[in-house]
Amino acid sequence: MTTRDLARSTSTPTTGTSTRRARPARRTTLGGRTAALLALLALASATGTADAVAAPTGAAAPAAPSRYTHQQLGWQTCAEEATLECATMTAPRDWHHPGRGPDITVAVSRHRAADPARRIGSLLTAAGGPGGQGLLRPADHVRNAPALGASYDIIGFDQRGVGHSTRAVCQTPEEFRSFFSGDFRDDTPADRARVIANSTVLAADCEQRSGGLLPFLTTEQTARDIDLLRALLGERRISYYGPSYATMIGAYYATLFPHRIERMVLDSNIGFDGTWERFQLGQPMSFQRRFEEDFLPWLAARDATYHYGTTPAEVKARWEARRATLREHPIVDGQLTLGPNQLDNGTIQGIYRENNGFTLLATALTALDDWPTADPAARATARRVFGDYLSPEFLAEYFAVTCSDTPWTRDLALWAARGTENAARWPLVGARTLAFSAVCASWPTPTAPRVRVTGAGLPPTLMLNSVHDPATYYEAALSAHRALRGSRLVTVTDNGDHGQYPGPNPCVRTAVESYLLTGATPAGDLTCPSPTTT
Repeated sequence: MTTRDLARSTSTPTTGTSTRRARPARRTTLGGRTAALLALLALASATGTADAVAAPTGAAAPAAPSRYTHQQLGWQTCAEEATLECATMTAPRDWHHPGRGPDITVAVSRHRAADPARRIGSLLTAAGGPGGQGLLRPADHVRNAPALGASYDIIGFDQRGVGHSTRAVCQTPEEFRSFFSGDFRDDTPADRARVIANSTVLAADCEQRSGGLLPFLTTEQTARDIDLLRALLGERRISYYGPSYATMIGAYYATLFPHRIERMVLDSNIGFDGTWERFQLGQPMSFQRRFEEDFLPWLAARDATYHYGTTPAEVKARWEARRATLREHPIVDGQLTLGPNQLDNGTIQGIYRENNGFTLLATALTALDDWPTADPAARATARRVFGDYLSPEFLAEYFAVTCSDTPWTRDLALWAARGTENAARWPLVGARTLAFSAVCASWPTPTAPRVRVTGAGLPPTLMLNSVHDPATYYEAALSAHRALRGSRLVTVTDNGDHGQYPGPNPCVRTAVESYLLTGATPAGDLTCPSPTTT
């Protein structure tokens, strides 16, 4: 997830089908599920969160003191990636009151354009999550998109709160195990009370151990860090590529500093036109859709390899049976405890991308049948898939952003009822509704100014999304696309991968690289079939 830069044109790429409004692929008929999702979104509006969509743009921050704007970046070879240079940038903890509180540091990196004679400018890349680390992303981008690496200085950073930057601190790994203990599908009053208690403790630990940092780990503050970095790089304008949560970072930056954007690509889009609460209400549906309509048929078609069932119904029944067994008899292997919530988490992780993700998940599932005698390689894959999905470091940033960027309903009785409904309809992600929402309900009251994304003053922006993306679902991408005036949406049909560029789809690659390298934008929205269906 990374990349983009420069110029303007209205030329149409040579591949793909230009349309005025991209239409969903044949697999996007949602029927009752869409109706249910819309009902949940209506409920969010009724509880007072949807009004945030129309909130005014965030207040301008005061001019940064010269001690920030005149600092020099001390570039050195990155300790973890010899192809990159790294430096540390100092920024105010609170851009709206730069004299208050201790400074923070932001770790930044760059890969110089491989062909200086063809250099276009700087292409800033950011990581998703919230909670992902972006410092080393430029190296991956150069390897996977060499044409961009030749023409751009590709810039990365660990956003405030993560990685080598000033970080939030929540819990130790040992303390954090209680958050995912048990079974989120259990729904007695005692179960609900236990989940709420664990979420409340997590929120309290984050607040107590982060030294007052949490209120300032927001997308709006990160956008201002980006503009300081732009200035220190000596660039009047920058280009931007961001996937997943980084689409929201890019949309906020472009809203606050539209005159600083040369070109921008947003890949797999958060619903940045609304609230985090509204966006996350749609994820149980989209993850369940990806699981049932993409992964289960894929695994059933490979019964000769994985022996998990010959039809999607058989595969699902076996997966559910394994989950029930893990509920009664969790696998304990050293530091790994693998129960039903861990099975859910690994499955969620495995369905983000078909290439590698599906295969790793299927291999991991085979190891659960008889753990002591399973193939050692399959057991190692299972430890990786089911044991490494979420960490306290990742969730420290995740909750800091999602609980603080936009308003959050704090009625736990409402969240308990939503959790029951989501677990019944869309259990893979819906079962954890109460646990995650209760963290935000207990989070410090947000103080971040609202940012209303409109696209005003921006050059044409390229947006990418697959129709079955589980995390950044297509319905939210359409809404964000409508809000970002002048944007062009590239819809990848018959596909559910999260993160489309760089990747194997030649239509997507042509659209993105034509835009970033020459400024050519599609005349309208574009449909790119998945290569497997071409």
